[in-house]
Amino acid sequence: MSGKYTLLCTDGRAKRGRFETVHGTIETPVFMNVGTAAAIKGAVSTDDLRQIGTQVELSNTYHLHVRPGDEVVAKMGGLHKFMNWDRPILTDSGGFQVFSLASLRSIKEEGVSFRSHIDGRKIFMGPEESMQIQSHLASTIAMAFDECPSSRADYDYVKRSVDRTTRWLERCRVKMDELNSREETINKEQCLFGINQGAVYDDIRIDHAKRIAEMEMDGYAIGGLAVGETHEEMYHILDVTVPHLPQAKPTYLMGVGTPANILEGVDRGVDFFDCVYPSRNGRHGHVYTRFGKLNLFNAQYELDERPIEEGCGCPACRSYSRGYIRHLLKAKEMLGMRLCVLHNLWFYNHLMEDIRGAIEQGRYPQFKKERLEMLESGGSEK
Repeated sequence: MSGKYTLLCTDGRAKRGRFETVHGTIETPVFMNVGTAAAIKGAVSTDDLRQIGTQVELSNTYHLHVRPGDEVVAKMGGLHKFMNWDRPILTDSGGFQVFSLASLRSIKEEGVSFRSHIDGRKIFMGPEESMQIQSHLASTIAMAFDECPSSRADYDYVKRSVDRTTRWLERCRVKMDELNSREETINKEQCLFGINQGAVYDDIRIDHAKRIAEMEMDGYAIGGLAVGETHEEMYHILDVTVPHLPQAKPTYLMGVGTPANILEGVDRGVDFFDCVYPSRNGRHGHVYTRFGKLNLFNAQYELDERPIEEGCGCPACRSYSRGYIRHLLKAKEMLGMRLCVLHNLWFYNHLMEDIRGAIEQGRYPQFKKERLEMLESGGSEK
């Protein structure tokens, strides 16, 4: 295995950890900034990412496979060189996109046949293909290829699906070991995380967690949540599942979420998070503060001379007013979108910094309570 995780301290179930990789150390809990096609949507550069405190960038295997092509990225020296980013990168396996975006797909034991959502060409992806693509991308952390069934799928279907995902995980591990041993491989220290599935069925989730925990992966993800179930159902699945994953390895809750989701996830032992919310919402003028979310398109901000959030150190808040950013958004100037995305990612990255500090101080339950109350209050900042 290629990553070293050290559990520094706990506060209840909340974990404060450190994950050492070939591309640098990740302090956890961490929020990974999502750059689907090797770029953060909203005209955010990798220099910007360094400035706003980004630890990990996340790119998408499926999207980079169809454009520009993973072999193109490999010829350019891998993702780190391609996008000029010297810190860790996680690539997801492409599994979620295969099942959510692709039409006319056919799932078999070997893998999945489907058509590209860009040009309609036929593509086959299975565990070995996903590992090869991610090896070409040379990310720090590769995710195992899995099926992500609907949270509302039939019990028997989910059971069969999870059994297949377990077999796929073993194939991913074998292929990753082989790729990491090749002389031409760009990153021979690529880590592999397994993924827990099981929709909202406690027994399937628990059984799968136990099975993959025995496989000694570099880390473990919980997938198939935040895809239609309630927040209460998601928190329940975390409550019953996380205790069966190794505490001495990083735990990653995929595709989650809101600041409140993150606060609750950390409280249940989660180390890694990612979500498109901060960048997607920012592109639409929705910005995060300690007191909840603001919509800068609202007329009440037209003459507002305050920054998005008082005391925030992001590039937007250091230099510009809500009124000016609102004007940029209304005028469809790209700078408005860019400033909102930078602010939101700064907010998320520094929320995680505060979370890490609270766990170290042994006051995470109180911190979580205070932050949730502030988020729900609306506060005077609006």
